[in-house]
Amino acid sequence: MRIIYMGTPEFAVPSLEILLEHGYELAAVVTAPDKPGGRLGMQESAVKKFALSKGLTVLQPEKLKNSDFIETLRALKADLQIVVAFRMLPEMVWNMPPMGTMNLHGSLLPKYRGAAPINWAVINGEQETGLTTFLLQHEIDTGDLLMQEKVTIGPDETAGELHDRMMAIGAGLVLKSVQGLENGSIKTFPQDDSEATHAPKIFHDTCRISFEKSAQEVHNHIRGLSPYPGAWTTYDHKTVKVLRSALVSAMPAPMQAKLPGEWYLDGKNQLLIRTGDGCISILELQMEGKKRMAVRDFLNGFKLG
Repeated sequence: MRIIYMGTPEFAVPSLEILLEHGYELAAVVTAPDKPGGRLGMQESAVKKFALSKGLTVLQPEKLKNSDFIETLRALKADLQIVVAFRMLPEMVWNMPPMGTMNLHGSLLPKYRGAAPINWAVINGEQETGLTTFLLQHEIDTGDLLMQEKVTIGPDETAGELHDRMMAIGAGLVLKSVQGLENGSIKTFPQDDSEATHAPKIFHDTCRISFEKSAQEVHNHIRGLSPYPGAWTTYDHKTVKVLRSALVSAMPAPMQAKLPGEWYLDGKNQLLIRTGDGCISILELQMEGKKRMAVRDFLNGFKLG
């Protein structure tokens, strides 16, 4: 089986690696063009770096409808294309191989269709999510399903921690799905659109913390955006990213008179912020222009105004 693999970030590397380890023929790897990186010069994607280290052919089209790129794909005569954390493909690309184009998605489709499924699952307080392989069709994340694997979400787990676990689990699911397609043991089945939920792209305003919400909702919001792009609030007219928090079982008496969003210091060990129904403890944060730090280090040089 000849495969063309499409992916860009670190999340896509283990799936490519496991295919190579199991002897699959990678006709080419398609990834994003290099990006300017300031003093570091042009930055290559994680997938490109890995692919080149293995001697694979790498394609980096600026536009996926470019005629030269399309002809190059056709000439490679792949049986299957695999997409892991890439961009939307035009039909002329995803419909090209005889076996179609398989995508790995970071949710149990049809739940959390969209650009940020891992983040939104955590933000919404889900206790379970998963990974899905499916065949691409016209509408995004709507194609017929191949295989799924459930993943539990810890009560304090961040999106970054969940991402790293799912990255490895997803590689195994990609391998099993390719093997199933190859030997004909997989039967596709359609998604139930009535159960669909959405995971849209996350913007700066999405990340602002609404302390009027419950402590549980605020905690979920913080961990769902950690470490990137980071939930944020403001203090003394400066942006503060809150990267890790904890629920507080008993609210100190001085907090009861405070309004949502107001801060309280419990000595030099604890920073509490009032929420709609209680308070949360801040464990890690990043003040504007500063590095990320544990709250105890932050409090050593901080005075509450």
